[in-house]
This record gives sequence, C-alpha cells and structure tokens, in this order.
Amino acid sequence: MTYFAGLEVSYSSTFLSFLLSLPSVHNSLSNSLSSLLESATFIMNFYDSAFILLISGCGLLTWQQYRGREEKPEEKALTQNAVTPRAKAEASQFTRLFLVVYCLVMGSDWLQGPYVYSLYKDQFDLQERIVGLLFVTGFLSGAISGYYVGQFADKHGRRTACLIFCITYSTACFSTLIPSLPALFLGRVFGGLSTSLMYSAFESWMVTEFHKRRIDHAGTSLSSMFGIMTTMNSIVAIVAGVSSEWLVQITGTRRAPFMASASLLIVAFWIIWAYWSENYGDSHIQSNPPSLSTQSSHVSGTKSVVQAILTDKRILTLGLASCFFEGSMYLFVFFWTPALKAAHSQSLPSANHSENLPYGMIFACFMASVMLGSLLFNLVISKYQLLAPSRLLTIIFATASSSLLVTIVLKSEILTFWSFCVFELCVGMYWPSVGYLKGRFVEDGVRARVYGMLRIPLNVFVVVALSLIKEGEAYRNSVFLVCSGLLVVTSGIFHWVVGE
Repeated sequence: MTYFAGLEVSYSSTFLSFLLSLPSVHNSLSNSLSSLLESATFIMNFYDSAFILLISGCGLLTWQQYRGREEKPEEKALTQNAVTPRAKAEASQFTRLFLVVYCLVMGSDWLQGPYVYSLYKDQFDLQERIVGLLFVTGFLSGAISGYYVGQFADKHGRRTACLIFCITYSTACFSTLIPSLPALFLGRVFGGLSTSLMYSAFESWMVTEFHKRRIDHAGTSLSSMFGIMTTMNSIVAIVAGVSSEWLVQITGTRRAPFMASASLLIVAFWIIWAYWSENYGDSHIQSNPPSLSTQSSHVSGTKSVVQAILTDKRILTLGLASCFFEGSMYLFVFFWTPALKAAHSQSLPSANHSENLPYGMIFACFMASVMLGSLLFNLVISKYQLLAPSRLLTIIFATASSSLLVTIVLKSEILTFWSFCVFELCVGMYWPSVGYLKGRFVEDGVRARVYGMLRIPLNVFVVVALSLIKEGEAYRNSVFLVCSGLLVVTSGIFHWVVGE
C-alpha cells in the first residue's frame, strides 16, 4: 500500500507540474503563432503598400503629363489647318488597332512572368541547374532563329510573322500541361522562337505602317507612339501580375497563367487575321534615311544587313546596348525570385517564409515601376523636351548599374526589392528611348532583319551566363556584378558614340 501510495503521490505531482506548465506552453505557442502571423501580415502589407505607392506615383505623373496640355491659339490654328479630320480618324484607327493587339500579345507574355521560374522549380520540383538549362534552351532558340525570323518577316510579310507568333507561343504555353522534360524543353524552343518574332515582327509592322500611312502628319510622333506603347505595356503587365496571382490562388496550379496566356493569343490571332494589312521589307523607303545608305536598301541578303550594321556606328552601339542592358534584364527575370527569397530568409532566419512571398504582387510592383519609367520618359522627352533620348539612355544605363550593385552590397529584403524597382523603372524608360532611336536609324526595308540580328548577341550573352549557372548566392552576385560593370561601360560608349 505504501508503494502504491507513493506512486500515486508521484503521478499526482507530475500531473500537477504538467498542469502548471500548460500556461507557459500556451504562451509559447501563442507567441510563436502571433510572430508568424505578424511576419505574414508584414509581408503582405509591405508589398501591398509598395504597390499602392507606385500606382499613386503613376497617377500623379499621368496627371502631370496631361495637365496644361492646351495649345497656344497660334499653334492650335496651325494644327487645325495641317491636320484634316480624315487623317486624324485614320491615325486614331491605326493606333487603336495596333495597341489592342499589342496589349493582348504583351499580356500573354506578362501573365507567365511571375511563375515561369516557380513552375519549374516548385511545382515540377526540378533542380536549379535543370531550370537554368530550360532558360538557356529558350535563349539559344532565340539566338539561332533571330536573323532568320527577321528575314522571313521581311520576305513573307510582317503580318504573317505575327500570326505565326501566336501559334508558336500558344504551343509553348500548352507544353506546360505535359510534365516531362522533353516536352518542357520543346516548349522552351518554341518560346525562344516566339520571343524573336515578338520583338521584331510587331514593331517592324507598326513602324512601317506608321511611315506608309503618314501618321506623323496627323500630329502623332513616333516617339510619342513608343511612349504610349510602353505605358500601355506597363498597365497590361500590372494587371497580368495581379491576375496571375489570382489565377494560381483560385486554381491551385501554376499552369493556370499559361492557359490564360494561350487564350489571349487566340484572340490576338483572330484580330490580326481579320483587320491587319500586310507589309514587307523594302516596301517603304524613307525619303531621308539618317543612317543606312540608299544603295544598301536595295541589296538583299545577309551581307547587306551585316554591312549596314557594321558600317553605322550608331546601329552597332544600339546593338551593344541591347545586348548588355536587355541581357541584364533577362538575367534579372531568372534571378529576381531566388534573390528575394534569399534576402527574405536572411531577414527572418528563425523561420522559412520563402514560399509566402506574393510573387504576383511583387511582379505587379515591378511592372508599376516600368510604367513609372515610361511616364517619366513621356514627361522628360515628349512634353518638356529636357533631354534627347540618347542622353537619357546614358543616364538609364548608369542608374541600372547602380541598382544591381546595391543588391550585392546590402543584404536586406526591403532594399533589394526597391533596388529591383529602380532597375525596372530604368527598363520603362529604356524601351521607348531605344525604340525611337532604332526607328530613326534603321530603314523600313531591312528593319525586321536588322532587329533580328541585333538580338543574336543578346541571346548568346544570356545563354553563356545561364549555361554556367551554379547553386547558391555567390554565382548570382557575380552575375549582378558583371552586369553592373558592363552597363557602366555601355553608358560611357553610348555617350561618346550616339550622344546628340
């Protein structure tokens, strides 16, 4: 009895100690859960607040752009006398017809942006080296097809090339439905081919039609057209980023944005087929081409295009700028997700919240930064005419270089995010600036071929960088450092060669 009584007392004291410890356990669990909720709330509130701030900035610049835009009486009289109602209507119809297709096409591309890396890495559970090889395959396909795509567009028609783009890019989207490496690699081949078409055929069609229909006589300049394109592209990208986040949350699969992308491409195909007219290389020669000689415009084939690029230092410098800036941009597309995840995990070492990062919202913030850049371009170049596009590009390259360097030196999620936003702001100012200069320096007859060839060194640069990819932060930092250095060099060369 004494033994059992002692055992009972022991059990009672143990149970009593357990009961006494329950409040501390409860408090510990409550503290842990509250810290987790606070971290998650901070993440969402920070990126939501950043998005609201960037959108507010875009709204302010938009208001500033259209405020006080009324013309002086004498300027208004000259404009009314020069522009007929028919010319104005045709210009408006052309702008609307192109921009609808342009927004659909760019929307199909942006929908995939937030989840390309995450689809391969997280949903398909592929190693980072395999993910890198998939990206390399896409860029290699773009490098190989770059010139031939431009040659095809000039010979068989830019409208036809745009229709083929819709088919090939839809095929790339549908390839994500097949969870096998051969299908994924084949999809990347079609994706690289489609990217070459997207960045050569559509712009070539627009610029040639712009000159052929004399849209500039209706009061719309080529630089303002590129500014509108970049602004619309940014708006579409913001909507696409938020929509992709929503689609993934609703469907529970990262394939959903790719299927939505294919749907937009089908609509774009129908509009191009029904309403676009065809134009070809050498169909329109500018009366005063500023860079390519008249003789080269009548010579077909690879030799004439290569000679045209190599003999005009301004086009050659544009190719260099395209290679290093756009190359840095494409490497940024691959590395921004792991870079932010690493910075996030370092900010919160006690718990791994990497998967809680709202990629769609972050992507929308980046695209809002692009829109902010395009609006700044419109104010600086089109409205106030403070700088020439070539001068602005030298500033863009130097600023982009600094933004990449900050992410290496300062290990902070917030600073990394805002540095990436500055880089994207530079992207927003870059596209209309370089588009305007290429529109001036390159003849319509060889435009698609020249654009295609300028993308070949760009794709080779990205392929080399991604083919050497290694796991970990050290390689990522070395890539950002090299890109930062190359952008500084590009800024100096561009200022010396193309400066006006």
